[in-house]
Amino acid sequence: MLHLRYFVAVAEELNFSQAARKLHMAASPLSQRIKDLERELGQPLFERSTHHVALTPAGAALLPMARDVLERVNSIPWRLREAVRPQRATLLIGMPSGVHPALRARVRDLEAACRESYELKRWPGRSTGLAEAVRDGRLALALARLPASDPALGVIEVMRERLGAAVPADRFAGRESVTLDELKDLPYVATASEAMPAAFDEIDTRLHSAGLKKRLRINSSDYSGASELVSGGLAFSVTMLSAESPMQLYRLDNVVVLPVVDFPAELATGLLYRTDRAEPGGDLEELVAAAYRIFADELRA
Repeated sequence: MLHLRYFVAVAEELNFSQAARKLHMAASPLSQRIKDLERELGQPLFERSTHHVALTPAGAALLPMARDVLERVNSIPWRLREAVRPQRATLLIGMPSGVHPALRARVRDLEAACRESYELKRWPGRSTGLAEAVRDGRLALALARLPASDPALGVIEVMRERLGAAVPADRFAGRESVTLDELKDLPYVATASEAMPAAFDEIDTRLHSAGLKKRLRINSSDYSGASELVSGGLAFSVTMLSAESPMQLYRLDNVVVLPVVDFPAELATGLLYRTDRAEPGGDLEELVAAAYRIFADELRA
């Protein structure tokens, strides 16, 4: 290795005195080391004269090989550190549609908190499917709309979002709220049940018990379908009140979301994990402990 370092220094400087200064040694022993290398390889590496040093064809061929060898040797310390450093596991966290930005920020905090041990990646889906994926081990964690009743799953309630009525704006112009009685002439429209959180089944039941019995059923799994009906004045729906909610992106012209004064409703979101994996010695013990710290204060919107 030392002989190759000497050779590369001389080849780059094409001057024995300058190369010797670069190597912090005298020119005479440097010249001798190069001769030793030439003898070992059986090839002249430099053409020397009093005022001129040049690479021979053998020296020109050796230079890229020597540089490659030295680069590999120089990389040994960090490669060794990487080889013995505990490898980060890649884990998946389920994310349903319409996650509030404040909640996404908490997820980013969790990603940063566990970065040394885990690489946390996000996986989209619907709440029911995400809960099933946590139970069978495909996902480490999942944000999901509550309720979640699987006894194998632990739940950290992380956010509550107020719900309001999405109504035709022209019909409720200038209004800051509505009442259930004012909604009775409009059918209630919900997206296909498999696309909606289970909490909306309860909302449907509560509306029916309050006397709002008209329904429009659509099979579309896209939330924009309900917004089309509301915009056209044919129905009302229920959605998040917060202007920051991504669900506001589905609002079309002539749609406004207003609180219903006599129908308080909230959508709760929880962080799900499998309880046995979070127990002492479980593979997610550290991750779930970090989640409890980061999501300790429940968000409200």
